[in-house]
Amino acid sequence: MTVLLDRAGIEALIPHAGAMSLWDELLAADETAVRLRTDSHRRAGNPLRRDGQLTAVHLIEYGAQAMAVHGGWLARHTPAGRARPGVLAAVRDFRLNVARLDDLDAPLECVAQRLVANAGGWMYGFTLCCGGHELASGRASVIHLPDAA
Repeated sequence: MTVLLDRAGIEALIPHAGAMSLWDELLAADETAVRLRTDSHRRAGNPLRRDGQLTAVHLIEYGAQAMAVHGGWLARHTPAGRARPGVLAAVRDFRLNVARLDDLDAPLECVAQRLVANAGGWMYGFTLCCGGHELASGRASVIHLPDAA
């Protein structure tokens, strides 16, 4: 499978860096969606781990970062070159099918699809899978921060 961006390319699009940048590869991107892959859930240095474990609730952060990657991908050719900063405002209809991530032996993949985009923010639907099995799905909203004067 073709990789559009590696980890360094992804980090250039989002505010997250180092171990907190969770995605390793951008596999596909268009005007409405992205598909990403990572092995970060298996890394001992994953900053979301507690007591050596990575719980599935952290898939919200994986989904939110997938949204940020899409926003950065779309904004890379704008005058600013980056997406407007924002904050995660809401998560809805979040469904988990596993309890932990650190014991999964295959890469995680995420498809995040933009449902709404306006001057105030974005809403996305996202699905996270591992080895062909759905781990989680939901919707999340980001509110853009005011422009700095």
